[in-house]
Order: sequence, then structure tokens, then C-alpha cells
Amino acid sequence: MKSSIEIGKIIGIPIKLHITLLLVLPLFAYIFSMSEQFGFGGVPSQSLRYALSITATLLLFLSILLHELAHSAVAIHYGSKVDSITLFLFGGVSSMGEMPRNPVFEFKMTIVGPLTSLALGIVFLGIDQILSVLGDNLYYFFGILGIINVVLFVFNMIPAFPMDGGRVLRAWLAGRMSYIEATRKAVSIGQMLAIGMGILGLLIINPWLILIAFFVYIGAAEEGKATEMSVPLEGLKISDLMSKEVISVPPSMNLNELVDVMFERKHMGYPVMENGNLLGIVTFTDVRRVPSQKRGEVVVEEVMTKNIISLHPEDPAEKALQLLFTHNIGRLLVLSEQRLTGIVSRTDIVRSIQIFGGKL
Repeated sequence: MKSSIEIGKIIGIPIKLHITLLLVLPLFAYIFSMSEQFGFGGVPSQSLRYALSITATLLLFLSILLHELAHSAVAIHYGSKVDSITLFLFGGVSSMGEMPRNPVFEFKMTIVGPLTSLALGIVFLGIDQILSVLGDNLYYFFGILGIINVVLFVFNMIPAFPMDGGRVLRAWLAGRMSYIEATRKAVSIGQMLAIGMGILGLLIINPWLILIAFFVYIGAAEEGKATEMSVPLEGLKISDLMSKEVISVPPSMNLNELVDVMFERKHMGYPVMENGNLLGIVTFTDVRRVPSQKRGEVVVEEVMTKNIISLHPEDPAEKALQLLFTHNIGRLLVLSEQRLTGIVSRTDIVRSIQIFGGKL
């Protein structure tokens, strides 16, 4: 089952709605319709109350989309590829390809998102003031949206990952030290801030503050791990770390024979070749789906994966790391002019990180 649904494209970027957002949209509309202090619970007409609530909910997530589009527009301007934008329960995420670790680029790309939220907040609040002067403020409809966008700006500027403020802080630090050291300091600051928020949440018995503190602490830790893994691979190509001696298996081999090869060769995945042509890739995960008593009757061709995720020898090494974890797979085939030239496994990546990471 897909976790997100594509609803269209804007400036060539696929826009997706995560399943969590589809589930929570009615909840947001309900909260707006019931709250009298920060919603439309005081509107006498039930139909108007629900109309305002639904419209406010849609405009809220449109505001989040504009926030993410601002990030993406700057990234595209600097030559990065934006694969998609996904709106989910807690906001939005822009899925981007390889980005240069340039403090100026990171600062500009990051800060434009919160500034977009702030600008939207100012515009909505301005419209609310104009309508108030005219004597018809539509039950503070635009005022509520304005306040929410200003709050989004403030929240996103908290100097901790995974918020934009954490990346702004790293960009500022990276102008004064190495990128990885800047990340370490930004992670430490973010985690200390999260601990402080968590303690405050416990003292005032605020579960939301405790939840945000947990979210910030984990996000900072994950960013730190990701950077520690990717930075040592900078400047390396796939050809620098791939295994060039590739062992392949024929599509007619039965699974019992394949298991024997796996035990002998100590590899858990193999490209499937016939007459020099690459047909697919088969792994122990594919074998495990077949009951052991039937493996002598089932051949590789019946269980192999035909949708091959591959790399080129000249691709940056970081791309392998990204693909392995994005698709949750253990190895990638390396193709040059449709010819199999190597294979990259998680073990190859980890070994390279250990070797080159020690030089940092």
C-alpha cells in the first residue's frame, strides 16, 4: 500500500499527500468548527461554520505547501533536483537530490521557507485588519490564518533539527568551521534545547511541549548520524568503492542451489544474467518467501526482482547511500552503457565511511 498519493505537479515537482494528512484533515476542520477562541465555534450558522472551518484547513495546508515550494524553488535555482514535495501530519517535506554543502546555499534555501510563512502571516493579518476597518472581519477568518502562519515561522526558526532553524544555525556555523563540526555543534545545541523544553514540559505538565521536545531531540540525533555517514563519502565516486568482481547466477538455477551459492560465496544478493544480459537481481529475502520444502522446484527467474535500481560508475558515492536507505535494500548494481560493471552493498558503504571517516 502506498503511503502517499500524488495529486498533481507544480513547476514540475510532484505534490503528494501522505496518508496521515488525509486522515487528519477532517480532524483539523472539526477543531476549527468547535473552538470559539481560535476557530469558528461561535458562528451561529452551522453551514457557514463548517464552510469556514473546511476553507481554513485547506488554506492552512496550502500555506505549508507554499513554504515547501519556496525551499524547492531556491534549490532548483542552485541546480539541485527536487524529486517531490509531500504534505503530512506535521507539515511538509521536500525530497531533494544531492545538494552542495555550501553554507550560503543552505542558508538561502532554508531561510526562504520560514520567511514565506511570515510573509503569509503578515498578509493574512493585514487582510483581517482591513476587513475589521470595513466592519466585516468574517469572524476573524484571516486573522486566525495569519496567527497560525506567524506561529509556523517562529516554530520553524527554533535552532534545532529537524526545524529550518537548525539548518540556518548549521549554515552560520559552517561559515566558520568544517561542515561536519558545524553539524555536531548544531546537533548538540538542538538536543540541549530539547532537554530544556522537556524539563519545562514536565514542570508545567504540558504533554505537547514534551512531545515537541522528543521530536526535536530525535530529529537532531538523526541529522547528526546522516551527516556523519555522508560527509566521509564526499568527493568519492561509485567506482571508488564498488566491488568489480561480480558473481552472477542464471535464471534457471533452483533456490536450493542458490542457497548453496550464498553459503559458499558469503553474499546475500546476486545479479541474474543470461547470455550476457542482465535480467534482474535475486536476494535471500526473495528466497525466504518460498517455503524450504518447495525451493528445489522454484527457480531464480520466478522470484527475482526485475525492477532494477542501478547506479553509474561516475555517480557520487553519496547517491548509493541515499538509494540504499530510501529503498531499504542491501545492494545496488552498477551499470555503464547497460553493461554490468560492479555492485555496491551496504557493507561497501560502511567500510568506506569507516576508512575515510577516520580522516575527518
